[in-house]
Amino acid sequence: MKKIFTLFLLIIAFNASSQKLIGGNNILKTNLSADAINNYNLTFERSINRFISLSVNYKTMPLSKLPLKSIAKQFIDNPAINFDNFKFGNTTITFEGRFYLGLSKMSGFYIAPYIRYGNYDLSVPINYTYTPENPSPNISLPPVPVNANLDGTIRTQSYGAHVGMQFQLLTKLVLDISFIGGHYGTSTGKLNFMAPNDFPKPAQVELQRILDNTKANPFSLKSVVNSRGATTDTEGPWAGLRGLGIGLGLRF
Repeated sequence: MKKIFTLFLLIIAFNASSQKLIGGNNILKTNLSADAINNYNLTFERSINRFISLSVNYKTMPLSKLPLKSIAKQFIDNPAINFDNFKFGNTTITFEGRFYLGLSKMSGFYIAPYIRYGNYDLSVPINYTYTPENPSPNISLPPVPVNANLDGTIRTQSYGAHVGMQFQLLTKLVLDISFIGGHYGTSTGKLNFMAPNDFPKPAQVELQRILDNTKANPFSLKSVVNSRGATTDTEGPWAGLRGLGIGLGLRF
């Protein structure tokens, strides 16, 4: 993916040095701020008239260790979760309309409402111990450690808006600066743990207790544990903020 974006930027540089500005109706660009944190993305924007454009953005982040673990711990309350090995990834597609206040098409200050669909992949490791059933009253067995990894996807739909400015640089090169924005919507998800062949009843009972005691406000969780493993269904609101974003693109 990094090679693709490197090639994309080289194409931009070549066109910027070899062609005159023709004021095309299309822009292909990437948000460099997101690329820097492995959130790879491409946006195609097309002008409808002098003041309005439509665009579609595709963004993907490979499953990797959770950034900003301290913030995640504030929202997910469960000491059994191993946040050091918690993994997170996402794929989103965003449809956006832009209303420009500048004098030329796809240039100047803009207000941009959008709708975003997202799939957020999670891998949640839970480390706990359970006390096995004693084979006889005179024998006490030590606690047994268990590593239960819940994997799944949260699907979201949200609506929002952001504001920014877009400029023409050199020949055919476009600079897009998004200042601030945000979105709000809904989410549903499912996480699964596939148990090993030997998953005794005491281990099931303890895992059920841990999952029932997990707090992830404002999300609601419903978990079921049996001899085959565990399933946790999630539901709740979905919100996000958009900070400063710097994009670079090719106009054609």
